[in-house]
Amino acid sequence: MEDFLTTEDYELWTIMTQGPPTPTKQNAQNETIPKDPSEFVEADLRMMEKNAKAKKILIYGLGLDEYNMISACSNAKEIWDALQTAHEGRNQVKRSRIELLMRNYELFSMKEFEPI
Repeated sequence: MEDFLTTEDYELWTIMTQGPPTPTKQNAQNETIPKDPSEFVEADLRMMEKNAKAKKILIYGLGLDEYNMISACSNAKEIWDALQTAHEGRNQVKRSRIELLMRNYELFSMKEFEPI
């Protein structure tokens, strides 16, 4: 997926792995707050379009069951994280699977009833 997205547009992969940047502004108290969509400038709109493009690429490749699983996600990063968790599992699950497979490999032996 990384290769496909980076050849389409490198920023798509960045948006998918880090999340879309939120357009912000400074208020009177010098605090950073999110911009209202009516205040977006061209660069803000471009980043929102890139997030939508990344979402489209991910969603078009999904079946109905997977789509139902990610339909509540609001950006490409959330979709990507949900799909990774569903297909690869969390890091702890991955480590457990690897340890189990390594143990089975180390204990590999021929059973008495198995022919050569």
